[in-house]
Amino acid sequence: MPPRGHRVRQTTEQLRARILGGEWPVGGRIPTEPQLVAALGVGRNTVREAVRALVHAGVLECRQGSGTYVVSTDELAPVVARRLGDDRMTEVIEVRRAFEVEAARLAALRRTPEDLAALDGALAEREAAWHGGLVDAFVEADAALHTAVVAAAHNAMLAELYASVGTALRSTVAEAMGGALTPERYVDHTRLVEAIRAGDPGRAALEAGAFLEPAERA
Repeated sequence: MPPRGHRVRQTTEQLRARILGGEWPVGGRIPTEPQLVAALGVGRNTVREAVRALVHAGVLECRQGSGTYVVSTDELAPVVARRLGDDRMTEVIEVRRAFEVEAARLAALRRTPEDLAALDGALAEREAAWHGGLVDAFVEADAALHTAVVAAAHNAMLAELYASVGTALRSTVAEAMGGALTPERYVDHTRLVEAIRAGDPGRAALEAGAFLEPAERA
């Protein structure tokens, strides 16, 4: 039997390969620990250590009471998290703007009917979360909409880099909300989705950048 350390490294690489292969997409939940044990043919401790290694690398995130989710396909997330921890929120917003403006422009040029359906669904969930008055649910729904815009750009490298700022993205939105969903903090993203639907890259870019000025709201 291979040494324990070798088994953990091998299992970590197996998990990473499934993530990179798209079996467990960014934003999705990976199987439970017992399911991974059965699928990979290794012990619980080996699975637990492999998952912990990918959490430490910023690829996975454990959410209490919910499960373990894929948050990135690379290991840039911890770097971004450290930037955020250094109170560099302005830099995070500037990076968001760089990614999201270009993503919106490309999405207007490349969106498919499936992309538009995903955008409509994400927008509806964002609106429902706002009217529900729950900050955490709104932050997640808002992030999901922006992620759908990036996906519609059909640029794999852009999508992977954007996934690295996922935690920071949510933090900027949560900070903008100030702990409560009040009317003056509401930002309508309907025009952004409609510009993408209309195939208007210039207008889509303008809409994406409008709410990412220094006075960031959402």
